[in-house]
Amino acid sequence: MKIVTWNINGIKARIGNLLVWLKDSNPDIVCLQEIKSVDEQFPRSEIEALGYHVETHGQKGFNGVAILSKLRFDEVNRGLPGDDSDEQARFIEGVFSTDKGVLRVVSLYLPNGNPVDTEKFPYKLSWMARLEKWAGERLLLEEPLLLCGDYNVIPEPIDARNPEAWLGDALFQPETRQAFRRLLNLGFTEATRAVTDAPDTYTFWDYQAGAWQKNNGIRIDFLLMSPEAANRFSSASIEKHVRAWEKPSDHVPVAAELALQPA
Repeated sequence: MKIVTWNINGIKARIGNLLVWLKDSNPDIVCLQEIKSVDEQFPRSEIEALGYHVETHGQKGFNGVAILSKLRFDEVNRGLPGDDSDEQARFIEGVFSTDKGVLRVVSLYLPNGNPVDTEKFPYKLSWMARLEKWAGERLLLEEPLLLCGDYNVIPEPIDARNPEAWLGDALFQPETRQAFRRLLNLGFTEATRAVTDAPDTYTFWDYQAGAWQKNNGIRIDFLLMSPEAANRFSSASIEKHVRAWEKPSDHVPVAAELALQPA
């Protein structure tokens, strides 16, 4: 089973690219972030025509997450628990049946947190703390679980072409990186680093200053696997060729393959 995360950076602007990519890449489950669309205006019919079930948690103009799946949804949960006042659409969980039992897949879009001297950075850290608490509780179920998304975290200097350029950025602050490590240390395996320690392994290239042409990238998109998911893990890849397409997202798809089959 191929599970992919991709920050699409606006579903309406990228629907053509998405449809071509779905046909080429043929994923079983896709977690999209930053769809920038309310649920009612999400272009679901074109995607459903390719054989996918679609569930969204949208918001007008920014944020928004979605899961596209060839498997039927048994359950869908929207919104990260822990703060009833948080109206930002950043979290959706899908539950599926496989030949090995339940599979849980989350599409999440962590807050950016910039500028760090505003309320946006404490919001980022509190969101990460809520995610850590939620994930710890889900791990107690001892089921295959994948947390897929744009984490807006640069975990290590190797994950940026020019790490010194990010020293003042929320994505690379010590508190941000520590929060990500705490999440990993609950027992998750990060798919890409499970298969490669190679430098220049990136998932995001800014639109500015020729970042793509210069490979001036960062790695901020991850699939985190519970022990039960990691036991089924076979490979991971970054489909970076998509960044060279016309009207690309500034992120590219990141994929993991697991030895699971639909029920």
